[in-house]
Amino acid sequence: MKVTSIKEKRAKVRVFGLEGDHPCVWMKAGVINFKLCDNAYDCLTCAFDKAMSERVSAGESHLRPWRSAYQEKTYDQKECRHMLSGRVPLRLCGNAYECATCEFDQMLESRTMTEILGRPALHNVSGFLLADGYAYHPRHTWARVEHGGLVRFGVDDFTMHLLGYVTHVRLPKLGVHLERNTPAWTLRREEKIAPLVAPMDGVVVAVNHKTLDDPKVIKEDPYGEGWLVVVEPRHLKRDLTDLYTDQAARSWLTAEVHRLEALVAPDSELPLAATGGEVVEDIYGSVPHLTWDQLVAEFLAP
Repeated sequence: MKVTSIKEKRAKVRVFGLEGDHPCVWMKAGVINFKLCDNAYDCLTCAFDKAMSERVSAGESHLRPWRSAYQEKTYDQKECRHMLSGRVPLRLCGNAYECATCEFDQMLESRTMTEILGRPALHNVSGFLLADGYAYHPRHTWARVEHGGLVRFGVDDFTMHLLGYVTHVRLPKLGVHLERNTPAWTLRREEKIAPLVAPMDGVVVAVNHKTLDDPKVIKEDPYGEGWLVVVEPRHLKRDLTDLYTDQAARSWLTAEVHRLEALVAPDSELPLAATGGEVVEDIYGSVPHLTWDQLVAEFLAP
């Protein structure tokens, strides 16, 4: 059962690794008095940037492009867009703020697609781990908004406790368009298969080949090296409204654990490890009356 009473009514685009509010580059350049970035500093697809540029082109005399404001500065004051947004500590622009043709910009985007940038803080919720700064789909996949607007997907710690371990992973190919709430990839344990849903719409721009070569990494580090794909989102702000973050995510996971406890043994708690009071690592393999298909249908499948 989906927990709707704890969901936030409006989602904020929270960029992983950047805390607090972040001024839009139009505000940084002094063209406008106040505007916070709500597009993960992806200026190239920003509706506000497009609208402002159209107003400038229409001849509104009190407006000028933010790039023009910075080009008038001396070179040592021409801060790169990624320095303005806090992505890099120091970088000056030598490309006339033409980000679409900038080699440095492309290098950053390529690095984002293939590397884990930063490690999340982890919270223990009823024996299962949640990563801070991530957004969670009700069917236990996660989305992490990267600086520049790309979004990284994976599965949560709860999933890996349910399945126990994974022997094969099947990921979508580059360029494939994933639709939220529909199957995006599959995890396999021997002959048993679990389809997992995409938490958001997006086009696949990177896959984690490490998980294909060694599926154990998903179990060992589901929020880090065990990520699965990176997408270029199609409806970032819209899709985030349907995901759980922060306290809403912790409340949702607590409710999911209660549902699992009811399936395992209606009159007792979830089985614990022999020592340490931790949830067993392989719930499917440790609870004989729970079938694979039952667990997948109840918690993971669309």
